[in-house]
Amino acid sequence: MTNHMNAAKNGPKSKSLIGGAMIIAGTTVGAGMFSLPVVGAGMWFSYSMIMLVGIWFCMLMSGLLLLEANLHFEPGASFDTLTRDTLGQFWRIVNGLSIAFVLYILTYAYISGGGSIVNHSLQAIGIALPQSIAGLVFAVVLALIVLTSTKAVDRITTIMLGGMVITFFLATGNLLIEIEPSRLFEPDGEPRYLPYMLAALPFGLASFGYHGNVPSLVKYYGKDAKTIVKALVLGTSIALVIYTCWLVVTMGNISRGMFSEVIAQGGNMGVLVGALSESISSENLSRVLTLFANLAVASSFLGVTLGLFDYLADLFGFDDSRIGRLKTASVTFIPPTLLGLLFPNGFLMAIGFAALAATIWAVIVPALLAYKTRQLYPDSQGFKVPGGNALIVIVVMFGALTAICHLLAMADILPVYK
Repeated sequence: MTNHMNAAKNGPKSKSLIGGAMIIAGTTVGAGMFSLPVVGAGMWFSYSMIMLVGIWFCMLMSGLLLLEANLHFEPGASFDTLTRDTLGQFWRIVNGLSIAFVLYILTYAYISGGGSIVNHSLQAIGIALPQSIAGLVFAVVLALIVLTSTKAVDRITTIMLGGMVITFFLATGNLLIEIEPSRLFEPDGEPRYLPYMLAALPFGLASFGYHGNVPSLVKYYGKDAKTIVKALVLGTSIALVIYTCWLVVTMGNISRGMFSEVIAQGGNMGVLVGALSESISSENLSRVLTLFANLAVASSFLGVTLGLFDYLADLFGFDDSRIGRLKTASVTFIPPTLLGLLFPNGFLMAIGFAALAATIWAVIVPALLAYKTRQLYPDSQGFKVPGGNALIVIVVMFGALTAICHLLAMADILPVYK
């Protein structure tokens, strides 16, 4: 969900389909992808792919339902405006709180993941730090960038995203050569897979969060529904392909039994990258993989915290002066950083909680918006998502099921692979 919620605010210079698709793909893919192999270890590759395709479809449909509602408003209307004017003040507050919670908990998740991967990187050069301190250093350095200016975040994030793309293809390209197909389709360990899918649903949902950028695309393209639909389909499909490659290289190089050890050590980013590094022979490839992980979590952190920074500045009425930005930075970074110091290994837990809140603003609210606008504009000849009210029910049920599964997994009622 990973991830870069402000990527679309300036938009590409030319209104190309590829530009819009890249905004959606860049927003969708982030450091949260490092949770997918860990939570998918129980059901393994085949069932993980079935789950991801199903979630991709439901999250694409919820995005299209949000687009349908958005097109009844003038381009430039925000998600908050859509919710307030269509569903009323109650749902506006619920939606706003869920978005704020997602941004806060993802900030904590990336501090935890960042501390883990920074710690792993330092250990490679013989420096040992407590993970909580590594997370603090990670948070402080990147928070200073956000505090400086939005332009600084934009420039540094652009560089990081470029480096992330290059290192991802270098790492996965080489790792694809190293995979053992038997590991993908004949895993070791207990012969039980499907029961672990339900507990993994929230992490799949969190990997397809792009809905905050739908109003930005409407502002960018105008009411060109056909182009926006293509951008959403192409962008989310690119994300699905990237996740597929990531599952292939991780599960094709790390045995199911080794994932039990990764989970036992907290399942954090540094542990996963360390296990993957041990399975490959090239030291240079290991360095590229570690660099990719560092860039992924840093760019995700900057994207999410800039969104949270702007949201809180608007909420509390802080101005853009030096003192105003310092106040905003305090309420933005201090709470999640303290959590990172107290609970340094909470990456997976935080991603799960982010998914719980995301079921509201990224799944249920878009479905309700489409349902309500169809009632308000019954004779509209504009864009309408196929499937009628049955599709809306399916999307809402998917959101409710995902939230229930997360709560049941937390209560140890659903089986979780360990």
